[in-house]
Amino acid sequence: MTDVTGVPASADVLRTLFRSEQGGHEQVVICQDRASGLKAVIALHSTALGPALGGTRFYPYASEEEAVADALNLSRGMSYKNALAGLDHGGGKAVIIGDPERIKSEELLLAYGRFVASLGGRYVTACDVGTYVADMDVVARECRWTTGRSPENGGAGDSSVLTAFGVFQGMRASAQHLWGDPTLRGRTVGVAGVGKVGHHLVEHLLSDGARVVVTDVREESVRRITDRHPEVSVAVDTDALIRTEGLDIYAPCALGGALNDESVPVLTAEVVCGAANNQLAHPGIEKDLADRSVLYAPDYVVNAGGVIQVADELHGFDFDRCKAKATRIFDTTLSIFARAKADGIPPAAAADRIAEQRMADARRS
Repeated sequence: MTDVTGVPASADVLRTLFRSEQGGHEQVVICQDRASGLKAVIALHSTALGPALGGTRFYPYASEEEAVADALNLSRGMSYKNALAGLDHGGGKAVIIGDPERIKSEELLLAYGRFVASLGGRYVTACDVGTYVADMDVVARECRWTTGRSPENGGAGDSSVLTAFGVFQGMRASAQHLWGDPTLRGRTVGVAGVGKVGHHLVEHLLSDGARVVVTDVREESVRRITDRHPEVSVAVDTDALIRTEGLDIYAPCALGGALNDESVPVLTAEVVCGAANNQLAHPGIEKDLADRSVLYAPDYVVNAGGVIQVADELHGFDFDRCKAKATRIFDTTLSIFARAKADGIPPAAAADRIAEQRMADARRS
């Protein structure tokens, strides 16, 4: 998104909702269950295309205001992601406030499930940062509008598999657009964050013949990669990674805001294509990238494989059907690059226009 990130933690919530460009949300629900310690925010940005669909982030926010801001940003991003993925779903997102390593419990997840269920199907939840398949199995005991469950409980399992596959398709499209060949063979790709999605992405890149450099704040995540693939290089941190000489593609696969006033001027890569949500730290970064001739594959386009998977779960999950849909991320990304060139705008703005048109058409129908 070009205009949804960067809502300050101190922003007045009502002003953000009703008056700013970051607003426009249909419904925001503040949830609290004192017995379990649950504090959560569920934000529904749009149901124009269908029930809002988006994951549940469990994170130790510095403040409640920061949590609300994240829910607003992420839910609006989901509206755009679902629209460009061709799904009959609007955008929603939930955040649970707290350190999941310390406060996550069965009672808390059940309480959260009851809040989601109270929305009567207007919001369909799934996994995100800090939540996992096992957590969704618990939530589903109180809420039938829960996806990302285990196969044993009627779900599709880990959505990070197709998320990574979709990002790989976006990279292939970027290579086709920039270098005339949809292969990463011989290219050097830097992956920042090799957790749930990033480690699957590394496997795709290596299989395609790419050289890979990784970094992660968790040493064990890096070691999981290098133990299996000693040919993979390691950067000490993201700052070192983005400055790596000879880097062709930078893949941010951790938290948002990776593309900012500090990182963009020192990027050595010609392409940015990664799995993280809300990579643009604030409006104008997309132009800074374009001015430096860095091709940006919009995050909410290329990381849509996971939401394609969980949406399919509502209709009887079929992996092959989902993978076929995720493969089309290649064509969608190419069409965005073509629209950007035709309109003389950055790819992020072109993607926004296409998504906004689909949502507007749905509201009129």
